[in-house]
Amino acid sequence: MKFMPDCRIPHVSVLCLLSVLFLSNSVSQEFYVTLKVFVPRSTPAEGRIFVAGNHPNLGNWDPGKVELNREKDSTWSITGLFSSRTALEYKITRGSWNRQAVYSEGVVPGNFKLIVLRDTTVIVRPIAWSDSFLPSASGITGTVRYHRSIKGEGLRYERDVIVWLPPSYNNVEARRYPVLYVHDGQNVFDPSTSYIGYDWKVDEVTDSLIQAGKIQEIITVAVNNSPDRVPEYSDSDVGRNYAKFVVQQLKPFIDKTYRTKTDASNTGIMGSSMGGLASFLFVWWYPDVFSKAGCLSSAFLFDDDKILKEVRSYNGPKKAIRVYMDCGGAGMEAQLKNGMDEMRETLLKKGHNEGVDFEYFYDEHAEHNERAWSERVWRPLMFMFGKN
Repeated sequence: MKFMPDCRIPHVSVLCLLSVLFLSNSVSQEFYVTLKVFVPRSTPAEGRIFVAGNHPNLGNWDPGKVELNREKDSTWSITGLFSSRTALEYKITRGSWNRQAVYSEGVVPGNFKLIVLRDTTVIVRPIAWSDSFLPSASGITGTVRYHRSIKGEGLRYERDVIVWLPPSYNNVEARRYPVLYVHDGQNVFDPSTSYIGYDWKVDEVTDSLIQAGKIQEIITVAVNNSPDRVPEYSDSDVGRNYAKFVVQQLKPFIDKTYRTKTDASNTGIMGSSMGGLASFLFVWWYPDVFSKAGCLSSAFLFDDDKILKEVRSYNGPKKAIRVYMDCGGAGMEAQLKNGMDEMRETLLKKGHNEGVDFEYFYDEHAEHNERAWSERVWRPLMFMFGKN
């Protein structure tokens, strides 16, 4: 099923911010949901409007995949067919998570939610967009530097990179630091750019662990995602190009620009969901560049278990890598546990030692979102950069 360009139910005018009008008492097991967005005057004339949410018809949270249709300059809409009792969550964007709709001053909204019970029209009236309305660095602890619009060979989209510097960086000029690269950079430090308005809090957690003497001081490099997030974070041609971009272009730039420890033993990679899969791919493909990976809620079963098959068929010498893996048990997380279990068993059979080469953590109550990852991100930080 896909969203369709033509609305099959009547347009209805409502006055509230988000109003749901039920239009049918049909006993059908599938219903039409129409989303109508009245955009603010500040919307760029060339702007395109998208919906991103937790369903394939909503792009599986890809902010630039499911585009609405322009009816008038200020009105956009789309209609889709959904099974009865489907629980939808979604947001409105202009194609990326740092250009999402906002509805009250200075506040990044949570997800809209709707349970499909009958044919429904939803009216959304944002007052502005986050890239022009919200501060660019609200809620960040410590010093960050931005590198904007970096283009990678073989990649369709430019991306921003945010670098977080450890507390002593500006005071001890001769010191060099380990480096952690993190995928989905919009969600790592800043709640104003995180798509659910709640970030990983890697800045706060890292700073606290450093101040407590639990981990080394590290530089963290957060690499923003793009509308090609899924292919970039998987074993595809685009994914291989993304890995080459980080290894051959971004890392040399970071090592030249900042006082880093450049060897693999001092370089890690981390991400969640598809970003967790990408982190494992990076450390598996480039063990001479990355010696450790933090793989949270990883999609190891993606693309017909491709990475599991690759690891199982590997007959070379044991790779000098360390891998942290975890997942939760609530909602979508429950679907990921089998993949994590299979990767654990595969690594054990390849001679890796739990507690030494890899760590496995399961939280049956954890959900699939930034709030959950922020609550346990200290675990991969300790595993990768903890002081002995």
